[in-house]
Amino acid sequence: MGAVFRSFGRSKQLGRHSIVTAVLFSFALVVTVVTLMVLTAISRVADYSNKLDDERSWETTAGALKTFEGQLDATLHDYAARDAAARNVYAESGREWIVDNYGEMTSDGTLFDTALVVDDNNKPIIAYRDGKPMAEGAGDFFDASIWALVDQVRKTRITGEPEASGYVTTSRGIAAVGVATIRETSGRIPVPEGKRRYLIFARHLDAAKLKMLSHTYIISGLRLVPPDTQARYAVSIVDPLGKSLGRLVWNSRGPGDTSYQQARPLVLGALGLVGMFFVVLLILGSLAGRRLRAEEVLARQGSLRDRLSGLLNREGLRLDVDRLVESARADGSNVLLLYLDLDGFKEINDAYGHGTGDQLIRSVAAGLNVLIPANATLARLGGDEFAIAFPSRELNHAPALRLAEQVLDFFSEPLEIGRRVIVVGASIGIASSPEGRIDREELVRRADLAMYKAKEAGRARMICYETAMDTDREERNALELDLRNAIDRQELTVAYQPLVDAVSHEITGVEALVRWNRPGHGPVSPDAFIPIAETSGLIEALGLLVLRKACAAARQWPDLRVAVNVSPGQFRNPAFADYVRHVLKDAEIEAERVTLEITEGYMIQNPERTRQSIERLKRLGVKVALDDFGSGFSSIGYLRQFGFDRIKIDRSLTMDVLTDSRSRDMLQATVALARSLDLPVTAEGIETEEQGTALKLFGCDELQGYFFGKPMPEAEISRRLAAQTARVPDRERDTAA
Repeated sequence: MGAVFRSFGRSKQLGRHSIVTAVLFSFALVVTVVTLMVLTAISRVADYSNKLDDERSWETTAGALKTFEGQLDATLHDYAARDAAARNVYAESGREWIVDNYGEMTSDGTLFDTALVVDDNNKPIIAYRDGKPMAEGAGDFFDASIWALVDQVRKTRITGEPEASGYVTTSRGIAAVGVATIRETSGRIPVPEGKRRYLIFARHLDAAKLKMLSHTYIISGLRLVPPDTQARYAVSIVDPLGKSLGRLVWNSRGPGDTSYQQARPLVLGALGLVGMFFVVLLILGSLAGRRLRAEEVLARQGSLRDRLSGLLNREGLRLDVDRLVESARADGSNVLLLYLDLDGFKEINDAYGHGTGDQLIRSVAAGLNVLIPANATLARLGGDEFAIAFPSRELNHAPALRLAEQVLDFFSEPLEIGRRVIVVGASIGIASSPEGRIDREELVRRADLAMYKAKEAGRARMICYETAMDTDREERNALELDLRNAIDRQELTVAYQPLVDAVSHEITGVEALVRWNRPGHGPVSPDAFIPIAETSGLIEALGLLVLRKACAAARQWPDLRVAVNVSPGQFRNPAFADYVRHVLKDAEIEAERVTLEITEGYMIQNPERTRQSIERLKRLGVKVALDDFGSGFSSIGYLRQFGFDRIKIDRSLTMDVLTDSRSRDMLQATVALARSLDLPVTAEGIETEEQGTALKLFGCDELQGYFFGKPMPEAEISRRLAAQTARVPDRERDTAA
């Protein structure tokens, strides 16, 4: 029996030893794993610290560059907008004053080292550098971009500030240059156009200035390198013509690496001491419990974070806004919410891919994170929507408006994403919960509604919520529902406005214009329901309905062309050309009789996609016209790049052709430009015979307007064609006689 107990005791001791050994081995393994995890975590923190420091250095450098230019702007304004300057510069005997006050002031070089005064023909009146007259001519010293700044100032309207600045290349390097019209302190220019003079200051970004900027803004090793130099972080210097002149780079301080090297031995030593503790089970249990709790915290935090931007997600915003509202109820403060939606984000995704879109989201998140107050909540709600919530002691929208203005200023500047420079805007809706009286759900709804109002008002703006918006939204929803039903039932009609030959005034074509007589409400203007179709996704169905009806009607007018407007929403669809092919096939109409008209707004945002869409349509034989030419950013480049078959001059250029010489000059130049590119020209908005005669003389081959006929039913077009056909034999008999 004793032997049995001794054997049992040895077995029990062996079992305990095995357990202890296993526990020790497990503990050693856990210590090793934890050590690696901690070192990895510290390494990641170090990398993030390095990245954060470099990004802050980038922001500081960009700010320093802007400040350098801004100092020159302020100096230029002081010297150009002076009563004494306006009195002496435009005087025949004022050269000595000009030299004393502008030329010789360049000798110091602190504020500017080069000064020129030029006339309206860009001929220098004086040209000084470093206190002495310049040996070379202005054209040899400056590159061509300087004259772009001069032209910008020259074209500034009376109500604008006739000043401009930027960076240009000179024979001495890169310089900040400012140009201003010399005028009185009040802003009045005492001489007419053609006799004005312009002050040009230049301040070179030389080694001494870079050293000064490096010292002032604490940027280590700040230096200027060629524009093609590769660098992880750099600030580009771009001239007014968009040419990159150079890049500012600096030495990365690497604070994370330094911290990592200092912390690593301490971590290893501390973890080594942990391994020496005798109470292995207690330590293992403690570490296991601590790790589980940390993982739970991280999991909870991770569920409230957006993975792409690192910001709070919709659920995180919900919790934070609820907390802010509860606090506002307790202390009587205000909760302000800004709801942001990026303008043009979908087009950027379509044009450059989702990778660029993701980088843009991260860049926007980083920029907004810098702008928001310290106690604010920033969240990404999905897609291209963001929200900012923060408390305020002011029971009004003023703090939110100030922040929204800063956000809009941020979006007004181009963003550099990789090698692309992207311009994206934002529409902002603002709502508030004074003293916490508005709960989170209603607060978000109001801000979202105000944001959509900002988009409808033209985007890139901010709008505060008003109670009237709820009524407008209900009316809009009802209008959208009725429009959807009208499209499904094909209740919309098409009117046709004649296009006439500029010489004979005979009808050569028609433009199809959609009309809607809403049941129970009467006629609805296209200006009211087409924007709703755009935003609700109904525009493609509406556009195809108009195209089908127009092509069907055109079958009875074999000698006429038919023009149909195309919306950006239709152009964005890669299958649009296929839809057009099917419509033409079903209508049994020749493709060359159909002209699709597109405005230039979508073309500017998506040049590559526009080109592809136009090429697909032209392969069908369809004509493509540029509509509303002259109303926006029209340029020769668009006309040559996209291969349009016709341009339509906007009514804004034709309406004042008889009374305004500037309108006449602009119109003549526009028609001459089109003729040089072999493009036929249609002029819109003709309301009098005299206007039609003038535009015919200018070279327009086709006219359109109320003088020749308002939009009318197809039966009226058929009647006019019959009358026109009947007049042809009469003219032939008159000619024979």
